[in-house]
Amino acid sequence: MDAYDKGPDARRGRPGDCADPVSPLPEGAMTDITEEHEGQRDAGGAPPPEPAASSEGPSPEGPSPESAFPAPAPRTGIAALSLRYQVAAALVLAVVAVAACVHLGMVFLHVAPPNTLTKKHGKAIDDWIYPEFEQNWKLFAPNPLQQNIDVQVRAEVRTRDGSERTTGWYDLSALDGDAIHGNLLPSHTQQNELRRAWDFYVASHDGENRPAGLRGALSENYLRRVVVVRLDREHAAGRGETLESVQVRSRTTDVPPPKWSDEQVPSTPVYRRLPWWSLPDGERTGASV
Repeated sequence: MDAYDKGPDARRGRPGDCADPVSPLPEGAMTDITEEHEGQRDAGGAPPPEPAASSEGPSPEGPSPESAFPAPAPRTGIAALSLRYQVAAALVLAVVAVAACVHLGMVFLHVAPPNTLTKKHGKAIDDWIYPEFEQNWKLFAPNPLQQNIDVQVRAEVRTRDGSERTTGWYDLSALDGDAIHGNLLPSHTQQNELRRAWDFYVASHDGENRPAGLRGALSENYLRRVVVVRLDREHAAGRGETLESVQVRSRTTDVPPPKWSDEQVPSTPVYRRLPWWSLPDGERTGASV
């Protein structure tokens, strides 16, 4: 009987022949294997090992979409804001940029030599610059300030009984200096009001205290009102007394040279005394105190 014979013994094969490689498992064999694995788990044994993943290369299906297209980086700064806030931020930045450009332009025209723009728009430039953004060259050129100038004032006061008395000299510059010393945020008034008033007067008057130009009377009124307010703060006029007139003077002393210098400067102060100014009724203080 050959391999092609049919019959009940055809599947058994002949003695010495190889078993059929593709012959199915006998009935009950799969059940026996499953029961064997379950027995290993019940006995505390490890489950059968999983088949190892192949490391020979990527799977035939190709890379996943996540690995092919990485997630974009998160947005930061203005880009992270919503559209409404982005527009608001852009408008704020535009306003700041325009204001900075206008300020730089005004400062440039203020310090530049006289030209067509400064002659035509000089008042607008001065209104923008003064008093907070004033620029000058006194610290650098041509000559730095080498003197200390103190502005002092005294007053004639009418007492209750109708007599008059003259107060002592109030050193207003020294009072401002004491208020500024140790103050991290001194006010603009403490730093510049009195100094600017005196500079305004000196620039509009000659050495004999005669006004030089139309701004002379204006500078006198301004300086007088400043010192009257300061006298009122110092209570120069007592209860029931009235300020009648004031007199202003300057006390100028040279700044001493450094110790290593051989320069000699006079130590005696120089005074410039202005005439007495009578006060109008609206500027007198202390009458009803």
